[in-house]
Amino acid sequence: MNNLPEREPLQPEDAGTHADAPGHEPQPAEILPPEPWGASSPAIPSTDGSAGPSSADLPLFQNWMQPEIAPPVRIPHFGHLLLLALFTLFGLIGASILIRIALYLHLFGVSTVQQAITEIHYTLGSEAILYLVTLGACLIFFPMVWHKSFFAGMQWNAASALRQRRHLMSVALLCFLLALLSGYLLPGPTNTPIDKLFRRPGAAWMLFAFGITFAPLFEEIFFRGFLLPALCTAFDWFAERTTGQPRPMLGESGHPVWSMRSMMIAAVLTSIPFALMHAAQTGYSFGPFVLLVCVSLVLCWTRLSTRSLAASVLVHACYNFLLFSFMMLGTDGFRHLDKM
Repeated sequence: MNNLPEREPLQPEDAGTHADAPGHEPQPAEILPPEPWGASSPAIPSTDGSAGPSSADLPLFQNWMQPEIAPPVRIPHFGHLLLLALFTLFGLIGASILIRIALYLHLFGVSTVQQAITEIHYTLGSEAILYLVTLGACLIFFPMVWHKSFFAGMQWNAASALRQRRHLMSVALLCFLLALLSGYLLPGPTNTPIDKLFRRPGAAWMLFAFGITFAPLFEEIFFRGFLLPALCTAFDWFAERTTGQPRPMLGESGHPVWSMRSMMIAAVLTSIPFALMHAAQTGYSFGPFVLLVCVSLVLCWTRLSTRSLAASVLVHACYNFLLFSFMMLGTDGFRHLDKM
């Protein structure tokens, strides 16, 4: 008889704890889930034996994780204006190519450049092509640079223009009365290039439609949308560098902020090329030139005071509408153009 105590059978919960248990398979080491980002990590010992900073405190990927904060920029500035000039050049090239093709095909009975200068389809058609090509390039490119839509960067703000539509129409009426006074005190010459376009009633109606739609929209985009803000920003930038006193660049609404002096100077410098662009149509006469400068100053004031490009477009379109309506009434619906 064996006097040794009998060995008790292994219980199920104990079987897995013995490596020599029948059917036992060695288990892999327990794999802990990774620590969440930013959780405390064990300290890394330093060379002198003291506990160093933890691995979470090390600036690993610090520069990569932190986004670069760009300083605020007032738009549009002169760089954007130069891009607009480049797009306008492409538009001129495209319009010239299409006009040459039309002359080659003798469209509307026109075969020479001299005839095309006074032919309403070629005159308005070339301008429409120029405007559309330029606007198309702006709609594609500038949103990628500004990180906002083209009209948002232009401070279009149509809601502000709609709220103040009555005041804006009153401003357009004031410009129209100023035009009547200018025509009485400083009358322009007769038989100007613009008068030659009013040869047929159809041409007059086409000018009417173009003058209250395409013309005010694209002229305001160029002069009050790009040139005026670029000049304001340039003069403020020069004053800040000269005096060393920086000004706030953007307001609470995110719109650019300019000083009163820069806005006044920029308005005058914007109005001169605006008047020169239309001076060829009136034979470079003094009276119409002064009138156009005054009207442009009013449009600049409207654009800056309302912070809305749509407001200056509305005033411009209403002003042209009043002018063409006055001519239409004076010529019995453009049937007696000799009364102009």
